Amino acid sequence: MDIVIGIGEYAFSNRKIDKLKTFALSSCVAITAYCPKKTVAGMVHIALPSPGCNGDALTRPGYYATTGVPILINAMRSQFGCVQSDLNIQLYGGAKSIRNDVFNIGERNIEVVKAILAKLNIRSAKEDLGGTRSRTLEMDVETGNIRVFSQPLQI
Repeated sequence: MDIVIGIGEYAFSNRKIDKLKTFALSSCVAITAYCPKKTVAGMVHIALPSPGCNGDALTRPGYYATTGVPILINAMRSQFGCVQSDLNIQLYGGAKSIRNDVFNIGERNIEVVKAILAKLNIRSAKEDLGGTRSRTLEMDVETGNIRVFSQPLQI
């Protein structure tokens, strides 16, 4: 069964028939986690590095790197019993999506995600980041394999 992860959402599965999917990552960053020993997959679709002062992080924690990355790692450990050192972490997205992007959202998303992972003493096994292309991901829960479909962005 396909489990679609929208912007600011996250999902997990230990059902071998499932596929986790997220569409059209441009400046957003998707972080995937796979535990081969438990056959568990997780994904979060990050939109922004951190929340403002509006309290949105409480209602949409997957939307921000500062809250979404810890949710992904903690859920893999606490809900599914994965050992952190067994997790295969991969990063996708963070593209430059608009011309003259003064906020550099893609670059900032990448920077914050990597800083959080470093604080957690986690290294990514694979990265497909930056550039000027949109990425759609499909993660197979049984194998942890990720297929990437991409298109150039019109910037």
